[in-house]
Amino acid sequence: MAGLFAPSICEECHLLDPGAGIGSLASAFLERCIAGDLNFKTIKIEAFEIDDLLHKEIEITLASYTEQIPVEYKIIGGDFIENAVKNIWLNHCKRFTHAIINPPYKKIASNSRDRLLLRKVGIETVNLYSAFVSLSLEILVPGGQLVAILPRSFCNGPYYRPFREFVLKRAAIHHMHLFKSRDKAFKDDEVLQENIIVLLERSAHQGDVIVSTSTDDSFSDITTHVHPFDRIVFPDNPERFIHVPTLPEGKEIKLPNAIRYSLEDIGIMVSTGPVVDFRVKEHIRNMPEPGSVPLLYPGHFNSQGIEWPKLGMKKPNAIQRNTETEKWLFPTGFYCVVRRFSSKEEKRRIVASVVNPGSFVDVEKLGFENHLNVFHERKQGLPEALARGLAVFLNTTAIDESFRRFNGHTQVNAADLKYIKYPSRKSLIALGKKAKHLRADQQTIDHLFQEIQ
Repeated sequence: MAGLFAPSICEECHLLDPGAGIGSLASAFLERCIAGDLNFKTIKIEAFEIDDLLHKEIEITLASYTEQIPVEYKIIGGDFIENAVKNIWLNHCKRFTHAIINPPYKKIASNSRDRLLLRKVGIETVNLYSAFVSLSLEILVPGGQLVAILPRSFCNGPYYRPFREFVLKRAAIHHMHLFKSRDKAFKDDEVLQENIIVLLERSAHQGDVIVSTSTDDSFSDITTHVHPFDRIVFPDNPERFIHVPTLPEGKEIKLPNAIRYSLEDIGIMVSTGPVVDFRVKEHIRNMPEPGSVPLLYPGHFNSQGIEWPKLGMKKPNAIQRNTETEKWLFPTGFYCVVRRFSSKEEKRRIVASVVNPGSFVDVEKLGFENHLNVFHERKQGLPEALARGLAVFLNTTAIDESFRRFNGHTQVNAADLKYIKYPSRKSLIALGKKAKHLRADQQTIDHLFQEIQ
């Protein structure tokens, strides 16, 4: 992180380290100054740490540098958000030249004190990590540099759109480093998503972006490529998703021009499975019984199709059909479903399956549990060929790779699936007709993808 800062023409450095911990990041920054990579006549550090028990450790860490380089430091307790908002609100804000951040990770409730404080200065966000970056960016001087390590969840999804717009309006992205492993840097906080280090420059011209990747913090397999900014944030994407290409420019699989339609264009909808099992415990059943209908979980699907009811599965197999549950049920028919969660290091992010009504006997309704996304037509089933075509398309290597460019989470949301572009309805149906009579191995699926017109 310290190594990403570019040499600056400014003689005075004013470094911000919010959430400083024991001072490790500020220490790394000072080590780089000692090595002569960053030449400043004076260095001032403000280290914020809410845990007073760590202040002595920070003091020991930073004091050890005072005889080697011209550094002054101030350790500040209390709430960084409150402090920064107060300074911005009163226009007494100190302007920093550099910021290095390993922020806390915690959701911010919509009616919480932190959320209300942030709104005072025009920041709308849902997590402490994005709040820390927003505030730090706001108090940087023009040309000021910010390096932060973050969960990758901010790159996509509707909840982080205001944060993406806030950052892109105020700064240029110069470098992104992606850790492909989803259980390393934030493992203590159970953040099961890829982690990313970003280098931002306040009020700077946006040029090409350096993208580097490694499996983990050993950097033993690091690769580096340069990409035009319009391949990072697509100009025609109103959601401002931030893509992270992992292959050299020109080497990635290109989607054919025929893949340009929205779900609305092809008359299909996608929804999160409406049955949240822990909220309807009194209605779910381990095995089917009179008056119940199938309740489908990701565990009911495999490469051969559906296994229902599934013996020995930890999840239930059925839900009672009654006046309370009827609103959550779908008519029996063909559907395409996509698992919402993949395991930590699974090869595929998108895993699609087909619901075949032939898997059930004398069943009028189906329940889809909340860990599935369901493609449907106004809560009705799809034509068989369309359902099969959708599943084949979504299971292709090209679509999985394209999806990974903007999604590094374990979760595949309905909103993400709405963002993807699809072939025409006619092409999907043709794809489904071909796939019905072929073996569904990856090579065959990818070959069918090449035939999309």
